Amino acid sequence: MTPRKLSRGVAVVGAGMSGFGAFPGLSTRDLFVDAFLDMRRSIDQGLDPATIEALYLGNFSSSAFEGQGFIAPLTADAVGLLPKPSTRVENACASGGTAVREAMIAVASGLYDVVLAGGIEKQTDLPIARVTDVLATASDTQYEGPAGFTFPGLFGALATAYMDRYGATPEAFMRVAIKNHDNGAVNPRAQFGKRIDDIMAAKRAAAERKGRTIPDWADELEFLADDRANPVIAWPMRLFDCSPVSDGAACVLVVAAELAAQFTDSPLHIVGYGQASAGAAHDRADLTSLSATRDAASQAYAVSGLGPADIDLAEVHDCFTIAEIMATEDLGFFDAGRGWAAATDGATGRDGAIPINTSGGLKSKGHPVGATGVAQVVEVWKQLRGEAGDRQVPGNPSLGLTHNLGGSGQACVVHIFQRRS
Repeated sequence: MTPRKLSRGVAVVGAGMSGFGAFPGLSTRDLFVDAFLDMRRSIDQGLDPATIEALYLGNFSSSAFEGQGFIAPLTADAVGLLPKPSTRVENACASGGTAVREAMIAVASGLYDVVLAGGIEKQTDLPIARVTDVLATASDTQYEGPAGFTFPGLFGALATAYMDRYGATPEAFMRVAIKNHDNGAVNPRAQFGKRIDDIMAAKRAAAERKGRTIPDWADELEFLADDRANPVIAWPMRLFDCSPVSDGAACVLVVAAELAAQFTDSPLHIVGYGQASAGAAHDRADLTSLSATRDAASQAYAVSGLGPADIDLAEVHDCFTIAEIMATEDLGFFDAGRGWAAATDGATGRDGAIPINTSGGLKSKGHPVGATGVAQVVEVWKQLRGEAGDRQVPGNPSLGLTHNLGGSGQACVVHIFQRRS
């Protein structure tokens, strides 16, 4: 399905996020205030919040994680948007990207001129076993749950199928983790602001303080292959292949393109967009590719008139390292079965052929589920405007893509952003 062209141009004119991590004592409303203030600071011409006409808020499960339902109006109140309409958008891990899409549609339709799209999640107040159970509700609980599948198991199955078909090795997954931790180390908002070798050094220092044998890992790959330092969670996915449990918030200001100059001299125009759905993992004939990504990407490329070779950088949904590799293939950056070699060869690094997850990705930046898709847009905003600091992609990039996945691939939202000035 090729989506229709927007009847009105739409642009992003501001973007901000809270820190991602564990924040005891803070609610999602507290974190959203941080993100909202960060977004306001990013708007070159300033923002009067009274001009915002509506809020679309991505959130997966505040009811389960915080014991608080009906979160959208409460969040709108926290940033002074009442009595403007506010709507919670739930699409599992794709909730944030879907909120951005709904904001885009609302502006393109002419219903509103200025809309806030945001995302929130607060996961760390629950014990990890309970978090795992809540997240598992985004799988098929009639079939996959009774069989014992949680998300590490589901993506472990995808990784096993991929390795069997294409000859990939666990080292390729490790390379993704190393690269994303390198990027996260220079992202002040990231949950894990440390490189893998920094983590190794900290573990050696801890062992020395406690009078234990000091590990003698030769390099990051040897560390990541150590069952004690990096235990298997669901083979071949190890601890450092998995995104963390996170708290956080993010938001972007979406406006009619003809009004963008009132906010900034350097807006990001939404030139491509696509959304698709797919069946649960247990019902798929092929576990080495995600059809929802392929379909959403096909829509985004078709409506924009662009192709994978035109994209300068991408933020993709690396909830597990195998997910990043599969996404780079399904988005068309590499042929099927070649994404793992590209990751091993450095093609997805900041100075590679197609920089992937310069923010650190979900793996290092963090994954507060409802906020993730919006935070991807925040990174593209910074990169295309040359404001990413030490992680800035060289070469004056002008086209960026975001890929936000839900569940084990049952939903996907893709956007393409362009800086024209």
